[in-house]
Amino acid sequence: MKIALFGKNFAEDRFIYFQQLIDKLKLSGISIAIYSPFYEFVKGRAVFAETPVVFATFRELDNDTDFLFSVGGDGTMLDAITIIRDSGIPIMGINLGRMGFLSSISKTEIGNAIDAVLEGNYTCEERSLLSVETGDNLFGDLNYALNEFTINKKDSGSMVLVHVFVNDLLLNSYWADGLIVATPTGSTAYSLSCNGPIITPDSENFVITPIAAHNLTVRPVVIPDKSVIKIIVDGRMTQYLASLDSRSVVIQSSAEVLVRKASFTVKLVQPRNYNFFTTIRQKLLWGQDIRN
Repeated sequence: MKIALFGKNFAEDRFIYFQQLIDKLKLSGISIAIYSPFYEFVKGRAVFAETPVVFATFRELDNDTDFLFSVGGDGTMLDAITIIRDSGIPIMGINLGRMGFLSSISKTEIGNAIDAVLEGNYTCEERSLLSVETGDNLFGDLNYALNEFTINKKDSGSMVLVHVFVNDLLLNSYWADGLIVATPTGSTAYSLSCNGPIITPDSENFVITPIAAHNLTVRPVVIPDKSVIKIIVDGRMTQYLASLDSRSVVIQSSAEVLVRKASFTVKLVQPRNYNFFTTIRQKLLWGQDIRN
């Protein structure tokens, strides 16, 4: 079995868990490939039994890679999606961060998680993504997101006016700080913090959520993910920020953006006992009530 490791920087006190991961993979006879910038970060602070194979782009991932382990938090997991792309390689998130909605394996469960993978005692959740089309191809070939597409004002000046059409029908013209189009996976991210609803991963929906709307009657809207969403940005400023997950570009006023469901999914490796409702109860502290 061959496993690719992807990560970014993490705190010094997390190296003990990363070393446990490396040792467990070696003990289990698993071949390791590691993302080049991540290897430069851990080299000299983590001990490898032998120098691992390194890769820098998704094209350098071997066809025989069985899994990719994302080591970090949810942000690291989102960046890992840009490496696996539409390859179909299952991805497992090992959470060295805080919240960990996507990175569901805690740092204390590393050994058990690897055993589960070796024994086939896991499930693969298919998670949908959204894709974005712009006239000038602003995002290049990384025009997809697992969590959300966002329009934001570029500075602290006046509000953004965002015209939103669903299947060429006007939904609304939003006066706000911005707008989010989220997948079910992204419903527990930025959209949630803007009072958007939580959507189960298999819901086949998009959530359109305004950011600090200047109208108290405006609320998030849930639509089928087979819809095509057209967004036209307006307002006093000439430039705005458009983001796909953690990647942002500058977009010009009156530019037209099309958002639709991506043509591929990603596979998230989950333990057999994983349960979405249990996860949101634990992560959002819903059970923290003296009556329970």
